[in-house]
Amino acid sequence: MGFQQIQFLNLLAILIIIASSPSSLSATPPNFPIAKPNCTDRCGNLSIPYPFGTTPECYHNYSFFVTCNQTFNPPKPFLWNSSIEITDISRDGQLRILQFIAHDCYSRNGTRVFSNSPWIYFPRSLTVNNTANKITIIGCDTLGFILGRRLNRNYTTGCAAMCDAKDDLIEGSCTGLGCCQTSIPKQVWRVELTLRSFSNFSKVSSFNNCSYAFLVEESAFRFSPENLTSLRNVEKLPMVVDWAIGNGTCKEAKRNASSYACKSVNSMCYKPYNGYGYRCSCFLGYQGNPYLIDGCQDINECEDPHLNICEKRCVNTIGSFHCICPKEYHGDGRKDGRGCIRGESLALKLATGISSGIIVLLLIAAWLRVELKRRRKLKTRQTFFLQNGGVLLQEKITRRTKSSDAATIFSELQLQKATNNFHKDTIIGQGGFGTVYKGFLSDNRVVAIKKSKKVNPDQVEQFINEMIILSQINHRNIVKLLGCCLETEVPLLVYEFISNGTLFEHIHDETKAHSLSWEMRLKIAAETANVLAYLHSAASTPIIHRDVKSANILLDNNLTAKVSDFGDSRLVPLDQTQLSTMVHGTSGYLDPEYMQTNKLTAKSDVYSFGVVLVELLTGKTALSFARPEEDRNLANLFLSVMKQERLFEILEDNVVKEGNNEQLMKVAMVAKSCLYVKGDDRPSMKEVAIELEGLILGEKHPWIQTGHSGEDKQSMLEAGFSGSINVGEGNSASIGFDSVEDHIVLPEDRGR
Repeated sequence: MGFQQIQFLNLLAILIIIASSPSSLSATPPNFPIAKPNCTDRCGNLSIPYPFGTTPECYHNYSFFVTCNQTFNPPKPFLWNSSIEITDISRDGQLRILQFIAHDCYSRNGTRVFSNSPWIYFPRSLTVNNTANKITIIGCDTLGFILGRRLNRNYTTGCAAMCDAKDDLIEGSCTGLGCCQTSIPKQVWRVELTLRSFSNFSKVSSFNNCSYAFLVEESAFRFSPENLTSLRNVEKLPMVVDWAIGNGTCKEAKRNASSYACKSVNSMCYKPYNGYGYRCSCFLGYQGNPYLIDGCQDINECEDPHLNICEKRCVNTIGSFHCICPKEYHGDGRKDGRGCIRGESLALKLATGISSGIIVLLLIAAWLRVELKRRRKLKTRQTFFLQNGGVLLQEKITRRTKSSDAATIFSELQLQKATNNFHKDTIIGQGGFGTVYKGFLSDNRVVAIKKSKKVNPDQVEQFINEMIILSQINHRNIVKLLGCCLETEVPLLVYEFISNGTLFEHIHDETKAHSLSWEMRLKIAAETANVLAYLHSAASTPIIHRDVKSANILLDNNLTAKVSDFGDSRLVPLDQTQLSTMVHGTSGYLDPEYMQTNKLTAKSDVYSFGVVLVELLTGKTALSFARPEEDRNLANLFLSVMKQERLFEILEDNVVKEGNNEQLMKVAMVAKSCLYVKGDDRPSMKEVAIELEGLILGEKHPWIQTGHSGEDKQSMLEAGFSGSINVGEGNSASIGFDSVEDHIVLPEDRGR
């Protein structure tokens, strides 16, 4: 059999497989969308479904980029800007490509005349299918290897093909005589083919002087003795590649609705057998492209003879169908069931009448039960509303009707509807503080709904006053309190929703930390310092946050800091600077002076902010039992290395690479000043904010520091600041403050 015939048979086999595949997109009805609006859904003879596309606005990400080469007739599709030709794309997560094969050829005297080692390197969205493909080695003096990567580790496998004479070869057999095959493991995303010869074909040169290695779709290749010579001029053979979205799980993907790929409401997410990430599919009874908003559409089973199993009449419903029997017939009407049976017996009619009567009675009883339950629920809601100070809050809101910042009182039904009855899938946070749900209000606002602690009935008025004050805080770096629901035993607080997670995640998640530049870290620190300064001094009633930590600093899509979780906060009367309270906060961030004295001041927030600043510098957690005992507390570790002048040994690598050493040292000195044990020695948040903003401005406009430093310091003093941070060269810093505290004692428990 000649080379042309072998090639023809291989090509014919590929076409038969593609045509018979049930998942091939060519089977998609033309009225079902497969690509995004205004996007090309075809290249030559190949359908291109989203998430694949030929332009940036038409594909999900670059992993799904298809180049349509118009120089061919018809045009041919290629993966990315490579020479890897695509022959089929399936919505079920597979694509077929033509991959290069390895050659290793020798002359009769044993000299190598040609050799190549093709390789392919996929992004994590694409992996080599481990069930459809086989590593195949052809030759009679051959050892073939495949080198690759999976699960971030190298792997190597291969086999040997030997024979002494051409008569040893068996048609269709690939068990070691002239041909060997072996499987590859799951989750492989990089492969390289390499060939070696035991004796440079010197013993078999009369009938074989070339060997070949390729990763091929098993059903598309059948060994023939003619392959020893016919494969010499073959460059590519078909290979199956699995594709998926991202590299996370379905649960992780659903947390971010904007990036979640299963856009159709009639679709579901599932984990593929091979590879990383997740895939989407239409629900049973639907077909189309689940990655598009209206991609999954109802199948009309009644019009499809293969799906219509009704004996008489078929009625299509959304996502399903049902069978109906004509008048004077009974049964389920299905060909695979009872079908339609003519006539009804007297016993059946009697049973029907009795059943109808019982059903009516049961419906009446059920309606009465539901009505009684509804009234009890309404009474309970009214009781909780009064108990939680609803009337008082309504009165205060009525007095402030002209203000657009007034708190909103939500009903329990509104929040149940917003969270799908507080379904567990809407939970976005859980811990000692309670539970936080993500909800969608009727006006399309996305909110975070928090179950707060019980309100002390004796302090309802105080709780309501704090609610009013917090709802009036309208600062771009504070998570806005929109309102509350008082119709439940535990009041529900409603906040604006911040979508990009916490600063803690961005610092301590390895992937996110790499993308968090030093410039962005310094900006986040300055924004946080500014908002704490605002709470301490600029707000109508001063507020001490009491639980400042990286997990309570949220980031929006622009990485703008948003301080959150005021559950432990305290309002400070204008004539007082200190409160006596039970100690609340988070280990690793707690002010040591506050822990010893139970006296809460604004300087307690300064200490906690200092720990956050050290987190931004070092990328280390505030408390870690994985570190030596003396270094478990990050503040202690930081102060120790500062004392020993070893600061740069603990800074995060990215911070050191991107940051200015002088600027890093100055920020470290600010952090050090915040971490002084005595609160009187620490700067105010206003002074910290000014220092950090100055560092940012100094980096962007160096003339600010060189030409106007004295003038700036003078203007700060004239503005009434009680202290200043003077960060000099090296590790020295002088801090001066003139602050006086009033010492008072208030009740320890204060309702919120």
